Amino acid sequence: MKRRVPIWVVAVAMLVYAFLHAPVAALVVFSFNASKFSVSWTGFTLEWYRRLFAREDVLQGLLRSLLVGTVATVLATLLGTLLALALGRHRFPGKRAAESALYLPLVTPEIVMGISLLSLFVLAGMPLGLTSIAIAHIAFCISFVAVVVGARLRGMDQHLEEAAMILGADEWSAFWRVTVPGLWPGILAGALLAFTMSFDDYVITSFVSGSGSSTLPVVVYGMVRRNIEPTINAVSALILGVTSILLYAFSALGTRHSAFGARPLRSDD
Repeated sequence: MKRRVPIWVVAVAMLVYAFLHAPVAALVVFSFNASKFSVSWTGFTLEWYRRLFAREDVLQGLLRSLLVGTVATVLATLLGTLLALALGRHRFPGKRAAESALYLPLVTPEIVMGISLLSLFVLAGMPLGLTSIAIAHIAFCISFVAVVVGARLRGMDQHLEEAAMILGADEWSAFWRVTVPGLWPGILAGALLAFTMSFDDYVITSFVSGSGSSTLPVVVYGMVRRNIEPTINAVSALILGVTSILLYAFSALGTRHSAFGARPLRSDD
């Protein structure tokens, strides 16, 4: 029999959620406000969205953010997953130091990482642009992916792989048919986190971006510094909507893979 949740617990939870989401809700509502100064509601309009899609700098910044985010997500997910497998399933000299170093990008202030990456690119003679931004994003996203995938790996039963090999599967088949499906929710979560961190990053990107390579957060920050206008609310509402859709899609996909689990091996595998 399920225990009934006390009313005060529900009330406290609702207050916390209201506190967290009230600013976001206000931002979305005022993105449709006809007032240019967004201090009072004067009527409904889509003018700010029309102006947003007419701004070349915002559209170019969005394209750069999507490009950099996609490249950083793919490579960081691949490298982070391999790193998590190496740390979780193998023993080698310096493993403890490697595990400790994995958390360094997570606790290092972004301004320190931005300065260090900028110094590295200058010493290497690499021109600043989309390539330097992508490399920087991959550098700090790998740790996030490795931590998430590693947590999923620790919760898996390693005997399933051993059982698959006892039943006739080689190491490669056991990896793709047992290990990868079991890790898939963690890989998806890590990829989503990497894309979100890359797409949202401003501090590190502002250090390693060159002329004509500003991503969307850098463009939006420049808009805020010059003049606060409702188009900023519009672009923020669109980013929020896309992020919510991605969260729902990845959550549903991860739940589906968790429910089905690993595909059974056939005798001919």
